[in-house]
Amino acid sequence: MKSSSRLERVLTAGHFAVTSECGPPRGADPEAIRRKGELLRGVVDAVNVTDCQTAVVRMSSLSSCLLLKEMGFEPILQMVTRDRNRIAIQSDILGAAALGINNILCLTGDHQRAGDHPQAKNVFDLDSVQLIAAVKAMRDEGRFLNGEELTVPPKLFIGAAANPFADPFEIRVLRLAKKVAAGADFIQTQCIYNLERFREWMKQVVDMGLHEKVFILAGVTPLKSVGMARYMKNMVPGMDVPDELIARLKGVPKEKQPEEGVKIAIETVQQLKEIEGVSGVHIMAIEWEEKVREIAEGAGLLSRPEV
Repeated sequence: MKSSSRLERVLTAGHFAVTSECGPPRGADPEAIRRKGELLRGVVDAVNVTDCQTAVVRMSSLSSCLLLKEMGFEPILQMVTRDRNRIAIQSDILGAAALGINNILCLTGDHQRAGDHPQAKNVFDLDSVQLIAAVKAMRDEGRFLNGEELTVPPKLFIGAAANPFADPFEIRVLRLAKKVAAGADFIQTQCIYNLERFREWMKQVVDMGLHEKVFILAGVTPLKSVGMARYMKNMVPGMDVPDELIARLKGVPKEKQPEEGVKIAIETVQQLKEIEGVSGVHIMAIEWEEKVREIAEGAGLLSRPEV
């Protein structure tokens, strides 16, 4: 056992894991996180807390993780390298571990030009692969990036992200392999709408034996409307939304589209459960956390295991 992570225990025991996420508020109200947490109680094995997603200022991931931990949740600290140099990164890793946060998701982060402070200076001292390697060195070797020893290693379950749909498709599995080689223990993917493309990616993952080295949690985001589906298809880089899915949403009345979107998400999870190498799902119901229970229940994923 590398960490005290409940998520690690669930996955190692062979259970099909369920994670979700909370986006922190654009203010100092702790109740905003607690309200979202209550919607996920008893539904998920762990909860990601995003780190100023889309380069927009929000309450810190670290403090939000602590609020969720106090509620009894298993938080996953998301950390982007956009805003911190290696000194601050290693400091926050130690701080998170000291507070009993047992999971980290290592990300490069969206460029600040995409956010609400485009004039901000970025850092990008490390990228996501280097961050994974840094956490692993601190955990397994008890060493900082400069090679010096640290006193008490941070026992963290190390996560990374993967996008099976970005171009060029041919290198996506090789990119995953780099993250696995750097030390990733689990992977959460971009949200999946094109199941055939995802199956093709997973076949490459299995053919390389990567599914035996890392736990893969497949991303699922319910669509609220045909407008959201079109936006994801046309405006979000690296997103693959098939035309037939857009047609399906278009084929129901506007007021029924959210219900249809949840049905699609449930069907997606049910199909993902049957794909070799998939160890769980990461349900990202962005500002729609109340639907995570409905999706998990509809897909037969309740109740969650005690480990």
